[in-house]
Amino acid sequence: DVGFGAVESRTGGGSRDAGVPRAFAFSAAGEAGTPEATGPVIVIPPRNSSVVAGSSEATLECIASARPLEELRVTWKRNGVPVTSGLHSFGRRLTISTPTSSDTGPYVCEAALPGSPFEPARAQAFLSIIEPPYFTAEPESRILVEVEETVDLACGAMGVPPPALQWYKDAVSVHKLRNPRYQALPAGGLRIQKLRPEDSGIFQCFASNEGGEAQTSTYLDVTNVAPAFTQPPADTTVTDGMTAVLRCQVSGAPRPAITWRRGNQILASGSVRIPRFMLLESGGLQITPVFIQDAGNYTCHAANAEGSLRASATLTVWNRTSIVRPPEDSVVIKGTTAALHCGATHDPRVSLRYVWKKDNAVIAPPGSSRIVVEKDGSLLISQTWSGDIGDYTCDVVSEGGNDSRAARLEVIELPHSPQNLLASLNSSHSRTVMLSWVRPFDGNSPVLYYIVELSENNSPWKVHLSNVGPEMTSVAVRGLTPARTYQFRVCAVNQVGRGQYSAETSRLMLPEEPPSAPPKNIVASGRTNQSIMVQWQPPPETEHNGVLRGYILRYRLAGLPGEHQQRNITSPEISYCLVTELIIWTQYEIQVAAYNGAGLGVFSRPVTEYTLQGGKLAPPQFKGSRLPPVPSQLLAWPADAPEAVTVVTIAPDFHGVHHGFITNLKKFTAYLASVLCFTTPGDGPPSAPQLVWTHEDRPGAVGHLSFTEILDTSLKVSWQEPLEKNGIITGYEVSWEVFGRNDSRLTLTLNSTTHEFKIKGLSSLTTYTIDVAAVTAVGVGLATSSTISSGVPPELPGAPSNLVISNISPRSATLQFRPGYDGKTSISRWIVEGQVGAIGDEEEWVSLYEEENEPDTQTLEIPNLTPYTQYRFRMRQVNVVGASPFSQSSRVIQTLQAPPDVAPTSITVRTASETSLRLRWVPLPDSRYNGNPEAVGYRIKYWRPGLQASALAHVISDRLEREFTVEGLEEWTEYELQMQAFNAIGAGPWSEAVRGRTRESVPSAAPENVSAEAVSSTQILLTWASVPEQDQNGLILGYKILFRAKDLDPEPRSHVVRGNGTQSALLAGLGKFVLYELRVLAFTRIGNGVPSSPPILERTRDDAPGPPVRLVFPEVRLTSVRIVWQPPEEPNGIILGYQIAYRLASSSPNTFTTVEVGATVRQFTATELAPESAYIFRLSAKTRQGWGEPLEATVITTEKRERPAPPRDLLVPQTDVTARSLRLQWVPGSDGASPIRYFTVQLRELPGGQWQTYSSSISHEATACAVERLRPFTSYKLRLKATNDIGDSDFSVETEPVTTLQDVPGEPPSFVSVTPHTTSSVLVQWQPPRDESLNGLLQGYRIYYRELEYEGASATESKTLKTPSALRAELTDLKKYRRYEVLMTAYNVVGESPASAPVEVFVGEAAPAVAPQRIQVNPLTASQLEVTWDPPPPESQNGNIQGYKIYYWEADGQNETEKMKVLFLPETMVKLKNLSSHTSYLVSVSAFNAAGDGPRSGPRQGRTHQAAPGTPSFLAFSEITSTTLNVSWGEPAAANGILQGYRVVYEPLAPVQGVSKVVTVDVKGNGQRWLKLRDLTKGVTYFFRVQARTIAYGPELQANVTAGPAEGSPGSPRDVSVTKSASELTLQWTEGSAGRTPTTGYVIEARPSDEGLWDTFVKDIPWGATSCTISLDKLRQGVTYEFRVVAVNQVGYGEPSSPSAAVSAQVEAPFYEEWWFLLVMALSSLIVVLLVVFALVLHGQNRKYKNCSTGKGISSMEESVTLDNGGFAALELNSRHLNVKNTFSKKNGTRSPPRPSPGGLHYSDEDICSKYNGAVRTESMNLQEKSGAASESEGTDSGSEDAPPQHSFVNHYMSDPTYYNSWKRRAGAAPHRYEAVAGAEAGPAPHAVVTTQSAVFAPAARGARTPLTGFSSFV
Repeated sequence: DVGFGAVESRTGGGSRDAGVPRAFAFSAAGEAGTPEATGPVIVIPPRNSSVVAGSSEATLECIASARPLEELRVTWKRNGVPVTSGLHSFGRRLTISTPTSSDTGPYVCEAALPGSPFEPARAQAFLSIIEPPYFTAEPESRILVEVEETVDLACGAMGVPPPALQWYKDAVSVHKLRNPRYQALPAGGLRIQKLRPEDSGIFQCFASNEGGEAQTSTYLDVTNVAPAFTQPPADTTVTDGMTAVLRCQVSGAPRPAITWRRGNQILASGSVRIPRFMLLESGGLQITPVFIQDAGNYTCHAANAEGSLRASATLTVWNRTSIVRPPEDSVVIKGTTAALHCGATHDPRVSLRYVWKKDNAVIAPPGSSRIVVEKDGSLLISQTWSGDIGDYTCDVVSEGGNDSRAARLEVIELPHSPQNLLASLNSSHSRTVMLSWVRPFDGNSPVLYYIVELSENNSPWKVHLSNVGPEMTSVAVRGLTPARTYQFRVCAVNQVGRGQYSAETSRLMLPEEPPSAPPKNIVASGRTNQSIMVQWQPPPETEHNGVLRGYILRYRLAGLPGEHQQRNITSPEISYCLVTELIIWTQYEIQVAAYNGAGLGVFSRPVTEYTLQGGKLAPPQFKGSRLPPVPSQLLAWPADAPEAVTVVTIAPDFHGVHHGFITNLKKFTAYLASVLCFTTPGDGPPSAPQLVWTHEDRPGAVGHLSFTEILDTSLKVSWQEPLEKNGIITGYEVSWEVFGRNDSRLTLTLNSTTHEFKIKGLSSLTTYTIDVAAVTAVGVGLATSSTISSGVPPELPGAPSNLVISNISPRSATLQFRPGYDGKTSISRWIVEGQVGAIGDEEEWVSLYEEENEPDTQTLEIPNLTPYTQYRFRMRQVNVVGASPFSQSSRVIQTLQAPPDVAPTSITVRTASETSLRLRWVPLPDSRYNGNPEAVGYRIKYWRPGLQASALAHVISDRLEREFTVEGLEEWTEYELQMQAFNAIGAGPWSEAVRGRTRESVPSAAPENVSAEAVSSTQILLTWASVPEQDQNGLILGYKILFRAKDLDPEPRSHVVRGNGTQSALLAGLGKFVLYELRVLAFTRIGNGVPSSPPILERTRDDAPGPPVRLVFPEVRLTSVRIVWQPPEEPNGIILGYQIAYRLASSSPNTFTTVEVGATVRQFTATELAPESAYIFRLSAKTRQGWGEPLEATVITTEKRERPAPPRDLLVPQTDVTARSLRLQWVPGSDGASPIRYFTVQLRELPGGQWQTYSSSISHEATACAVERLRPFTSYKLRLKATNDIGDSDFSVETEPVTTLQDVPGEPPSFVSVTPHTTSSVLVQWQPPRDESLNGLLQGYRIYYRELEYEGASATESKTLKTPSALRAELTDLKKYRRYEVLMTAYNVVGESPASAPVEVFVGEAAPAVAPQRIQVNPLTASQLEVTWDPPPPESQNGNIQGYKIYYWEADGQNETEKMKVLFLPETMVKLKNLSSHTSYLVSVSAFNAAGDGPRSGPRQGRTHQAAPGTPSFLAFSEITSTTLNVSWGEPAAANGILQGYRVVYEPLAPVQGVSKVVTVDVKGNGQRWLKLRDLTKGVTYFFRVQARTIAYGPELQANVTAGPAEGSPGSPRDVSVTKSASELTLQWTEGSAGRTPTTGYVIEARPSDEGLWDTFVKDIPWGATSCTISLDKLRQGVTYEFRVVAVNQVGYGEPSSPSAAVSAQVEAPFYEEWWFLLVMALSSLIVVLLVVFALVLHGQNRKYKNCSTGKGISSMEESVTLDNGGFAALELNSRHLNVKNTFSKKNGTRSPPRPSPGGLHYSDEDICSKYNGAVRTESMNLQEKSGAASESEGTDSGSEDAPPQHSFVNHYMSDPTYYNSWKRRAGAAPHRYEAVAGAEAGPAPHAVVTTQSAVFAPAARGARTPLTGFSSFV
């Protein structure tokens, strides 16, 4: 790495020479450099530099690096010449002292390693020398040039670098002037063309560069200028008639000529002269005289040879002095400022003088400045009064003339108050009061009108008459309310405004009158079938005309004359009445009137209402009787099928006999008909049934038309009776004709008993059309037709084909097809079936459409399809013989979308809250969406009745939503609502409107016009108006006044006024002179409304104060005392002062010495007292109302005093203990020679409370005290101390604990909720009150509930719960479909708490209480389950079941896999689709109705069927040699069933020696997931595929692998040799070449002579080993073996060594292996075999041909092997049972000998089967091979699923002579295995299945007999 160089220089005292650098090299990481040489590199090259000439020095720096660094040399050159001076830091720095321009140039830094081959490194920098500028050419100091000439100003400068030149004129850059006449010259000068006078000035030339700047200047003087004004014209003002002179003086050379113009007219010049206009010598213009019309603009033109110019001036001509803004007549209000203007026009050079006169007298402004003359002449008079009224004159005096103007000033004011106002009752009009008054002073402005105000019942004043004529002095006040008190006052109004009010009249009381308005909001509703509930609200309060005493309700039958019946409601607080004993289902007319003490008021408009319907007591009659106007039902049913009832509802007919029609009945059928009436409660009894026959009609088509005995000239036609006879069959009509020839038609009529007929005389082989029709008395019915050929019997038709679908619309599609074979007769019917929605092989087909009597059609229009639904169609055709097979399925189509057909059903609306309604409905089922489900939603429209045009809407986008709460409604208001469904195409129809009313609420506004007035020191009168009707939100039950002493009471107190009639209240018992904050609110039964805002502040009137408190005498002397006190606790007003009175206790009671002090004084010293004497002091306070109650105290003038003793004997009598107070008694202790002034009481709440001071101002005379504001049912301790003038005593001994009594609970239960439980019960739940509010021991709860009838009231019932721990209760036996109001209280022994807020609930709807029953889950397919159930028991359904929710999830993962399916139909079966195969699911079902969801059932389990599995999870290869490998795979992630096994297929990617072999291995079971393959070819790439199998094979997992040796593996070992001893073999070798990585071990492979395949023999031989010893016991006797060695490293197995010499494993054989023993056993076996074969031959002759089938040779060869984990024996090439299916055609055309067939391979071929009729062994293994070099053949399929398909194969193994050995079974000895292999393999030992040129190893199952690894044997 190249690092940075550093040098070390030693300048003295070392072994190195001074100045010789010592270099060190460091890498970037800080390590010492390596000794390798590195070429020089310049790390930091020198930089270009610039310095100013004459500066001290310039430095260039160059840093280089190389290895070795100590040999590095750095040199500098300039222009190729080495630089030797100025070098520093060993050549690193070059310093140039005092640089000059000669030092400028490039400098080269060169780094070199002398004596090294490296080229020197070079870097260059340029040194620039900067020289300050200096001038080489300068202009003259002054340059004089004439006008219009051109001048060059010279300027040149030099410097390094060359300086920049810049010109300035008069300190302004010439560039900024942007004068085009100024031009910079290339040499640096400045050229000025066409000089002008303004060019004169100082011109400066600046030269600057990086070294500095220099300047030079000159003055340019320009002469002979063009004309210029020395005195231009100026604006001039003159007076009319005077002379005007306009000046115009001009300079210039030559002298300019002057011309005056006005506009385009020349007025004066050297050659022009006009009268009155004269050109003056100075160039000015004189105008004499000046007229008004001369005013304007005048222009002076001046011109000479150099140029011309002009200037203008304005001449203003004034009129003579005059007033242009004269004063005007004015009217001002008294006290304001009057302004009289006097604006005059005049010459500004003339001064004006204004003189004002009043009534011709000059006004001299007084010193008070009330009258002021402004500079503009205006006269200002402030604080006007009546003395300022008069005529004012303004005189203007000036030299320009005089002028004068006059004006009138009037001063007006408010009118005075009318006097002597009198009010009197009008004797003829009880609601009229007569007012009269004396006309007041009008304030100098006529009275415009009078205003009359009144106060009703002490309410605030309000205007009653607002425009009483000014001439009036009396008026009649009408429209007053009887039985109320009134006061009146009057004021006059003039132009100024409203004057003062007159004095108030005395209060008048109007006499009482009957109410003048009826009650309002009359609502009547049928309560039962014999009662009506009537409710109303009181008349408007202004119409009461007195105190309401009650109501009269009268009623009678509607529409009929007759007297009214009456009910008297004697309480004005009751606003409802239940009218009973009425007639069932009858309409009544009802009116209500209020009455008071004066009589009955006006009746309301009649309202009508029916009593409810009752079950009919008698059936209607069919004729002649009039039914009541109720709906009826007409019923009919066949006489023989009474269960098939047809019902028709008939609307009520109010005017005649009812008529009804029942349609769609069967023709000519006996029916029984009956009629019943029904009402809401139910159906009445039906009438007696009457027998009725429907009319006869033509019959329907005959059935089952068929043909038999079909001959050349005759045939027999048969049929059956029509299904629809429609009458009495009288016969049959048979017709026939030659097809297409109507003229050949023959017709024959047969009797009704004949159902077959033989038609004769036909022509042979002719097609005929034959019709058969039934006949009744009405006529011939519909004919059944068919075509048939004579002599040709009909057959079953063939299936239609080529189904094509077109013209797809939302509800239909066109099906085009090619008819199938007609079966030699005409097609009578076409049947179309389809799969709807769910498309698949496992889905069901349903009949969609049938078309009859269209034999030749090829197109069908399929109607009644469902929009936006997938369909797949198939069809069949039917003739007289029967139906054809179904056609092939059509393509899948989807119908187009369409708007929904129907609206949501079962819409109900319930009150949700005061401002919301809850709407419920049954959503559309999936089949009714008619469009994309994602776009399906609902729209809700709602409006107030009668205001549908202003309806509002909400959109719900969730198609499964079943309820919605409409928010933001008005309280206590009825609404109508509708719903519709919509999708992406459009909206469906609107539903029927439903009605609902919001709940009654609290008032949303406060009472209006709240006012308060203090009527005394303890009373305040409040008045208010009612809440606006739209904000009442219910029935106002009364008002609450909330009041509190401002800044004193933390919480307000309340005063309740019951009823809506009283709108005033008198608050009594208030504190004196206390400011109160008052609010008023209205309340309904729901609760309190909004309090009025802002609060009204009103103070009670003042009163005499209470006594001062805490009176003490802190200083007592023999002759004086000092008294200290505090203000009264009840000041009752503003304290104005205190009075101290004192006397000797022994003197006369009236001889007090009295002293008064101020209100702020708190102490007083009384002197000149007698020593050792008792004095009585009295202290009292004073307010505006007088002196208050005094506080008296005694003091002794002595100095011997001490603190008092504490009180004793404290006692709380139990009789004086209440829930919130107690009475404390005590005995005072010693006063310590100083009288006790007061006591202090403290109390402590047990158990852990702190002492709190209850009062510290208890009278010194008291021996008992009432302690209040305590908490109920709480224990307290109390103590007391006394205070005298010296101080406080100790606290007394504490009292015994005392417990206050219990009180009613302070709070109701909280969080009260009421929910429907069943259709007649509700569940009430709550939370208990807070512990601190219980006020005792809670004993239980009471639930109060009542039925709500249209916001009315009914009797309240209650339920008591005596369990204080209860938090829920059920109210049962409630009425269905009614609203109930529920509230709760808590109670203890004292009483009940306040009631909770009422909660409404609708009874009659409740969610199902029980889950569905008998849930069953059955599998349908691999992805479907069928779920069935029974509905919940009827008694638990709580209403109509609207549907079910099916919850299902995989048994082992509910949280992750749970899904829900909603069934919006009361069906009890559903198919769950798209499930996972062979998976256990748990299913739970719940029912729901309009009220909600019921409980879920317990889960039921079901498992889907099996399906094909997924792909194996992995495919891996290991131990890959040149001929063998291990292949393994993983279990599929989705088994989809029970894994039955696997199929492994492998083949080379390219043919090997012209043959492409495909090997298929079937492995049974899931335990084995690996195989060992031994038949690979070195270096060939193989394509592997693995499939898992359940009921079928799943998809393949594919991979490629190349047989070894791998690239980078070791070379083959050398010199392999084998030595044999008596019991063992020793194998030796020499290590071969190493691969990419070191060799890690060796493997020995063996090839037995009876198999010919190499296989691993010994594994895991250590790397260092070169020999291996093998026991002969491990080898099979009599078999010759070859061995080879393979080296292994991390890359893989290497190239195997050359095979060793063949070694025989022969050892001495025991007797049972001698030839003679074997011969005897063979002969015995042969006899047995011959006997068995003979028996099988006799038995198998019948099966000889069965097992053989035709076939040809196929082009590929296939091997199949089936491996089973069940423990089968391994196979070995030992015997030849041939069962060869085909012959092998070599390329040369010769026939190959038969292929050996091991017992584990199953082959079959017909031509061999006939020759070899032996049994074929199939030991759970089937091998298949395919070869691409074989001839074509055709094989047969196996009929057994367990046996793999048997295919023909090409036996290409025969070229290897080693495979001609027979298969044999080995003796039952223990299996041999190599020790190395046994030690290396884990798990079950493998066994092998060996085939010719292929071998597959598989592990044996537990208990199986396993052969030697790599070899096969029978055990």
